[in-house]
Amino acid sequence: MKQKSASLNTLSLTLDRDSGVSLQEQIRRKIVDGIEAGLLPAGMKLPSSRALSTALSVSRNTTAGAYERLLSDGHLISRDRSGVFIREDVESLHPARVSGSASRNGAQAWRDRLTFSGDGQMQGALAPDWEKYPFPFIDGPFDRSLFPVGEWREASRSAMAVSEIDAWTHDAGDADDPMLIDELRRKVLPRRGIAARHEEILITTGAQQGLHLITELLVQSKSVIGIENPCSPELRMLLERKGARLETFSIDEDGLEFDPERLRRCALLFTSPGRQRPMGVSLSQARREKLLDLADETGLVIVEDDYQWEAGFAFSDRRALRGEPGGENTLYVATLAQPLSSAVRLGVLVAPATVIRAARTLRRITARHPALSIQRTFAHMLAMGHYATALRRVESAFANRMIALRDALNHYLPKKVSILTPQLGVTAWITGPPEMDVARFTKAAEAEGALIEPVAGYFDGDAPTNVFRLGVSSIEEEKIREGVAVIAKALRDSLAPIPPEKAPDKSKSLNGAALKEACSGATLLCKTVYGEPCTITLHRDGRMTGTAGFASEDRDTGKWWIEDGYWCRQWNEWAYGETAKFLVVVSGDRMQWLNAEGRLIDWAIIERSKAGNSKKLQNT
Repeated sequence: MKQKSASLNTLSLTLDRDSGVSLQEQIRRKIVDGIEAGLLPAGMKLPSSRALSTALSVSRNTTAGAYERLLSDGHLISRDRSGVFIREDVESLHPARVSGSASRNGAQAWRDRLTFSGDGQMQGALAPDWEKYPFPFIDGPFDRSLFPVGEWREASRSAMAVSEIDAWTHDAGDADDPMLIDELRRKVLPRRGIAARHEEILITTGAQQGLHLITELLVQSKSVIGIENPCSPELRMLLERKGARLETFSIDEDGLEFDPERLRRCALLFTSPGRQRPMGVSLSQARREKLLDLADETGLVIVEDDYQWEAGFAFSDRRALRGEPGGENTLYVATLAQPLSSAVRLGVLVAPATVIRAARTLRRITARHPALSIQRTFAHMLAMGHYATALRRVESAFANRMIALRDALNHYLPKKVSILTPQLGVTAWITGPPEMDVARFTKAAEAEGALIEPVAGYFDGDAPTNVFRLGVSSIEEEKIREGVAVIAKALRDSLAPIPPEKAPDKSKSLNGAALKEACSGATLLCKTVYGEPCTITLHRDGRMTGTAGFASEDRDTGKWWIEDGYWCRQWNEWAYGETAKFLVVVSGDRMQWLNAEGRLIDWAIIERSKAGNSKKLQNT
C-alpha cells in the first residue's frame, strides 16, 4: 500500500518570530502537537528538511535540527533513501477518544450534594487579566521586573546537578527537604527572632495552608475563636466552615485592640501583628507584652500570620510574637519568597513538635509536601545569599514605590483622601471623603484603566463605604504618578455634586493688590495626605520655603507670584517641580486654593504673628 505523505498544508506550521521560543523549538513542538492530536498519523511521511525550510523561510539547519531532536526523542523514525516518518506505534500513545458531553440537567443535583459551593467572587480573588490594566494598584501579585531571574536560574542549575537530583527524587515519605529546613533555621527564622528545631518546622504551600492545617487540628465546632476585624476573608471562611463562634477585635493605629475580658473567652486568637492584613499597622510593643502575658496566664493559643514580613527583611528590628520572650504558646505561619510566588508557592509553619507531627500527617492526606525540587532550588537561593540580595532589591523598590504613591496622592488628592501611616510595606489603607461610594469609585477607576481594592470583604459586618487599598507590588514606579492622576479623576467623577451652599464661592477669590497682600509674608499651616504637618512660608520677595514631617525633616524651596488674578507657585522638588496656579479665597484664618472651575484643591491655616500683622483678612 502506498505510504501517505504529509503535505506542507497538512502540517499547518506557523511560526511566531517575536516569541521567546526558538524557531527550531517551535517547529518541534508543532509536530509533536500534530502527532498527539492525531493530525499526523502513524507511518505518515514528513516533508524533507530542505522543503520545510523553504516553505517556512528558515535555514535548513533549523528544520534539520528540529527533525534530529524528534528522531532522538522517538517521535519520528528515519528510513534509508525514503525520508522521515511518524513512528508506527504512535497510536499506542493516544488515549481512547470519547464523544458526548455532561448532562446539563445534572448540574443542580451536583449542587445539592456539595457541602461548599464556592459560588460568588471572594474578596481578594485576583482577576486573571490584571496585567492588561495599565495601573494595577492591587495587593498580591508582583510585577515581573521584581523576579530575580539570574539568581533563580543559578539556584535551579545547582538543584539540577546529578547528585542533587538523586537527593530530591528519593522518596523520603512526608519529610521536607533537609537543606531547606536547615537554611530556614539558620538564615530566615532568626531574623524574626525565632529559634526552632528541625522537628518544629513544616514547609507549606504558603501561609494560607498553614492556617488551614491549624484550623483543622485545633478548631472545633462552637469553639470561641478570636479574629481581627478587618481580617483575611479566607481565614474567616475557614473558621466559619468549622462552625466556630467568632469573637472579633477591632484594629486601630496600634494594632489589635486589647480587651482582656473577651480574650479570656477565646481558645485561639488569629492575628497578624507584624503588618496587619489588610490595614498594614503593627501591634505596639505594649500590647504585644500584654497579649503574651495573658496567653501565658490563660493558655490562649496565638496563631501568628507574619503577613508581608519580607517587605521589611533587611531593616526590620521587631521580632515576631513567636520570637518574643513568652512566645512559646504562639503558632507561627508565613509565606516565603513572595516575589517568587508565581514559581515557588512556599510557606513555613513553626509550632511545637507535637503539632507539627499532626500537621504533617494531615498535609499528607490532603496535599502532600510541596515539590522537593522547588524546595531544594529555594534552599540554594538561600545558601548562595541570592535571596537576601533579591529581598534587599525588592524592599528598595517597594520603599521607592510607596514614596511615589504618597507624593502622587499628596499632589493630586491633598484634601480628598488620607493615609493610615503603615510600617514599611506594599499597601496603603486610604480613607476618602465621607460621601464617597467605593463601589461606584472602583468601577470608575477600572474604566480609566486603574485597579484598586475595596475593603468590604475584609470586615465582619458593616464596612466603611469610603475606604480602599492601593498596592504597589504589581505596578512599576514610573507608572504610579500617572495612575494616581487617573484615580483622582475617577474619584472626582464618582463623587456626588457638592451642594451649592457647601461649595467654595469662586466669586469671592482675591485678586490684584488684595491677593498679594494676603500672601506676602504669610506662614501657612497644613497637613500632607499622609497626616504629617507641613509649614509653608511665602516670603515678600517671592521666595517660598517649606518644611514637612514631624521633625521638619523634609524641606524644599521655590517661588510664588501673581499672574492674571491667579496665585502661582513652583517648588524645586515638591509637587514634581511643576508650575501650578490657583484662585485664592481667604476667610478668617483659612486660605483655600481653587482650580479654574472653582473646585477646592487644598487649604491651609494662616499663622498670625503676635507682633506682626494681626489684621484678619476677609474677602470682600
